[in-house]
Amino acid sequence: MANRTVKDAQSIKGTNPQYLVEKIIRSRIYDSRYWKEECFALTAELLVDKAMELKFVGGVFGGNIKPTPFICLILKMLQIQPEKDIIVEFIKNEDFKYVRALGAFYMRLVGTSLDCFKYLEPLYNDFRKLKRQSRDGTFMLVHLDMFIDELLREERVCDIILPRLQKRHVLEENNDLEPRVSALDDDLDDVESSDNEDVKETKVRSSPERQRGGYRDLDRPRRSPSPKFRRSRSPHKRRSSKSPPPRRRSHDRDRYRSSHSKVPSRSVRERRHRSRSKSPGARHRHRDDDKHLRGSSHKEIGRAHV
Repeated sequence: MANRTVKDAQSIKGTNPQYLVEKIIRSRIYDSRYWKEECFALTAELLVDKAMELKFVGGVFGGNIKPTPFICLILKMLQIQPEKDIIVEFIKNEDFKYVRALGAFYMRLVGTSLDCFKYLEPLYNDFRKLKRQSRDGTFMLVHLDMFIDELLREERVCDIILPRLQKRHVLEENNDLEPRVSALDDDLDDVESSDNEDVKETKVRSSPERQRGGYRDLDRPRRSPSPKFRRSRSPHKRRSSKSPPPRRRSHDRDRYRSSHSKVPSRSVRERRHRSRSKSPGARHRHRDDDKHLRGSSHKEIGRAHV
């Protein structure tokens, strides 16, 4: 039948390669229109053309679990089981990003742990954008390096449970895999070297010996300044030290002012009081004398006019 695995196919993880996809999803793929029209009698040579026509990646979507063309081609590759060289060429293809994603996903399903780290880790340097269809049918943008990271770290991608991978540090300890070298290590080294140079320049500029312009023996301890000429560090103290001290009045000046004050003494007060308390007759006498003097002065002025 059209849904059977080829006769000379090798078992993957001890089972039929198509069984890596869950039964419910596999049955939905068999019933889909894309599988019946596009994947019927598909060979490894014709698979390349179908992979180049892919427009997005994804698993199943919708309430009735419809499969995407991406997951249909994955199941077809598990059924016909193409050679490893074809899958490697898929991964190395730089012109079609969806072809590379298809080859990387298939390598993650059927490849060993060593092959997965060997062929998928170089794809971390590919930052092209992929269109991905989610479970509810909406589309979202992801980068290819993020998609590869999910394949190496997550347990389920595109609604397919991925086989377990051996830890990378175990492969490094067994000398099966070399330590991973990131493409950003050179850039990080350049940044660190430039930062170190900047720090050295700032230290040289801010060193006190360079500001003084002299040489000091580092083995000889510094002498602390004498307390007489020591300067206060707080600006408040400096301002207070510059302000003139408050003037103090001498006791002699106070005594002099008190002795020559304008307050009249007791004897002067008594005299004024006595002069005010004179009899009213004396007051009238003084007034009469004043009138007599005024009248005589007016008569003399009249005679002078005559």
